[in-house]
Amino acid sequence: MIALQAMKIAEIIGGKLHGDDVTVTQAPVINSRQAVAGSIFLAIKGENLDGHDFVEDALAHGAVLTLGSKAVPGPHIIVDDVIVAVGKLAHYVREQLPNLTVIGITGSQGKTTTKELLASVLSNIAQTVAPSGNFNNDLGMPISLLACTEESRYCVVEMGARHAGDIARLTAIAAPDIGVVLKVGSAHKGEFGSMEAIARTKSELISALAPSAVAILGTYDDFTPKMASLHSGKSLFFGETSSCDIRAKDIEFREGRAHFDLVTPEGRTAVGLRIVGMHQVANALAVAAVATELGLTLDQIASGLSTAESGAKWRMQIIELPQLLLINDAYNASPESMVAALGTLALFAQERGGESWAFLGKMHELGESSQSDHADIGTLASELGIDHLVCVNAPEYASSAENGSLTTIHLCASKDEAGAIARNINEGDVVLVKASRSEKLEELAETISVQWSERMVAE
Repeated sequence: MIALQAMKIAEIIGGKLHGDDVTVTQAPVINSRQAVAGSIFLAIKGENLDGHDFVEDALAHGAVLTLGSKAVPGPHIIVDDVIVAVGKLAHYVREQLPNLTVIGITGSQGKTTTKELLASVLSNIAQTVAPSGNFNNDLGMPISLLACTEESRYCVVEMGARHAGDIARLTAIAAPDIGVVLKVGSAHKGEFGSMEAIARTKSELISALAPSAVAILGTYDDFTPKMASLHSGKSLFFGETSSCDIRAKDIEFREGRAHFDLVTPEGRTAVGLRIVGMHQVANALAVAAVATELGLTLDQIASGLSTAESGAKWRMQIIELPQLLLINDAYNASPESMVAALGTLALFAQERGGESWAFLGKMHELGESSQSDHADIGTLASELGIDHLVCVNAPEYASSAENGSLTTIHLCASKDEAGAIARNINEGDVVLVKASRSEKLEELAETISVQWSERMVAE
């Protein structure tokens, strides 16, 4: 963060300073244990914990200023709403960094992976700031911006939404030079009501771009390409058709990873991804489009993509156990990401020659289409030839199962029951564990891993 006096921060955010006019030099933190010398501690009152109770711990770890809604020990600024105040501060800092290029990324699927890929590619060129995890809301995105300094050249931020207007608000804070929409999918359809409403919300990023900014749009759904009409400036399209500015040709799947020829206006070259899944091609193309717009050479882009790895926890995490491949994708789930994960499972199993096991928990926030969406995924599992579909407290996946299907369906009322079914896994098999985050299926993935390791030792 750029150095600011506490009095100046109070002026920017419309708060009142109590105590010494200290100098802030580090970005805000919400966990007192993560405070460092010169940082701001954000005292946020949540459902279970009140940040004001941890101010002294933050000060002990080096924080010099607290931003909160009531009096606390040490220098502090009192405001009505800490989150709104952080947004104001982030926008101010953004305006003080004219040499910083901000890239905003939204979409129903792939934001975090795309952010990590892009940060990896750009970090090879210049100092790049990108949030860890999915810092994509009214608190996380401003904190990411506030981590930038005068030396920062690029800042990559995610923009998520739970309600209409969320992305417009984030865009106003970040003022992106490049806005990326990956794909409009059915994640959170239960909250928004329809795909059209989701598309309108995602399009808020493009609508709010300045004319000098660039819109980068995927071509993997019917809604995203049409967003170009909302922007008066330059638009670039990425995808797998000849009409796209940035595209992939001759896509192959080897050892769980996609290999393809990247085609840009500069030429054509080979890319071999290290991250798992055929669906990662779209994310890589989005990165290539941003990098092309920023002036990176084709070789720089291809090399960056081919060496980048994802550190996202529980997102297509490959666990190589003795004679068993476990794919832990328990972080989240939507119909689109389920399709991608099952496709990856089927391809892995074909390569390895063993049976395929899909341990699937519920997908949340799908609204009225939830039953049919789950049933469609169950049908897809059968069409892909998945050998075992294990429905973990989610019988909806089996609701449209057809007689004569080669897929064996296991209905489990709990993770414990699913763990018992997992004892039937054999050497050479491939296992996928996937569900919405609240299902906590990473616990089942751990159970399967431990059971298998114990079995291998015993044998």
